[in-house]
Amino acid sequence: MGVTVHTRYVGNLHTEAEHLQSGNKITTDAPVDNGGKGEYFSPTDMLAAALGSCSLTIMGKAAQVHGFNIDGTEVEISKIMGTDPRRVVEIVVEITFPSDYEPKVKKILELAAHECPVANSLHPDLKQTFIFHYGK
Repeated sequence: MGVTVHTRYVGNLHTEAEHLQSGNKITTDAPVDNGGKGEYFSPTDMLAAALGSCSLTIMGKAAQVHGFNIDGTEVEISKIMGTDPRRVVEIVVEITFPSDYEPKVKKILELAAHECPVANSLHPDLKQTFIFHYGK
């Protein structure tokens, strides 16, 4: 098993992570409420974003398999922080589809969203709230 990401601390509460296969880089900053400047995604922002992106990806795969399209679907993600210990306690994933779908397709999409690998990897104490809107 090879290394997927190489991350280094670059100072001022910033890190730079490089995806070794593609060479893409992501810079992070600590959030403002934890001493950062909020100049980049915080690590917990990336956690929340990962859930949203993963859900979209798995819904996209389900759409391909079942012969429908979700192009243009958008996600808004909110993370709720807790204290003692400081951690993400809830991620709200609000998904808006550009079209309405028949009930069978909605069920496929909603099951796929909840079954993405990131959702399945998060601790059960972290509340995952999914909200679905059909037909912008």
